[in-house]
Amino acid sequence: MTVYVWAKALHLISMVAWMAGMLYLPRLFVYHAGAAPGAEPSESFKVMERRLLRAIMTPAMVATWGFGLWLAVITQAWSAPWFHAKLALVLAMSGIHGMLAGQVRRFGRDERPHAAGFYRLLNEVPTLLLVGIVILVVVKPF
Repeated sequence: MTVYVWAKALHLISMVAWMAGMLYLPRLFVYHAGAAPGAEPSESFKVMERRLLRAIMTPAMVATWGFGLWLAVITQAWSAPWFHAKLALVLAMSGIHGMLAGQVRRFGRDERPHAAGFYRLLNEVPTLLLVGIVILVVVKPF
């Protein structure tokens, strides 16, 4: 097996784990936003959100970046226009990850920064970014 195949497999595995969290955490926020601060459901959501972020999402994001950059080196993708566009979308995804991490901290302090509808809408952003990333990588339109 070549190094490329292993790098690609590890990149895809870590990306799937990261995206699972990126799609699930805002859904938890939808329910958490409706739970009374200090109530048992709210405390359970705090634990779930914190563990999802720390144990799955952040390590998966770091691994996705690491394996992705490794792939870029192996394939010499740096000069390809599609790669620059993909990199911009991955940076946006990382920004959303940071925003979600901030929301975990705010919920942890029993703040309710937004209504459930905000998190329903936010839940769609990683999906749209993922669609763009996959199209850029598979189709390479430019």
